Amino acid sequence: MLDQDSIYIVGEAKSPSNNPITDQYKVFFIGFVVDERSGKILDADCSAILELTSRFVQHLFVGKEITAIDEIVADIERKYHGSSQKAIIVA
Repeated sequence: MLDQDSIYIVGEAKSPSNNPITDQYKVFFIGFVVDERSGKILDADCSAILELTSRFVQHLFVGKEITAIDEIVADIERKYHGSSQKAIIVA
């Protein structure tokens, strides 16, 4: 996963005030490992409370190109139905 062409990018966004993520972390973070040459997302993780949420968010991003924003947003809107949906899109 990590080689000479891997870069790390962190996105952040505010999650809803009634969300446990806000209580624990104050903001929502997603970290991405990206192949700088191809733009392909190699790995992702987020500041979620549940491990299942982190794995699902990873599933939404890994393998996609970081520049395929419209495709990624459409996938999030179609597949993720939690209160952090907007925060994931913004991050």
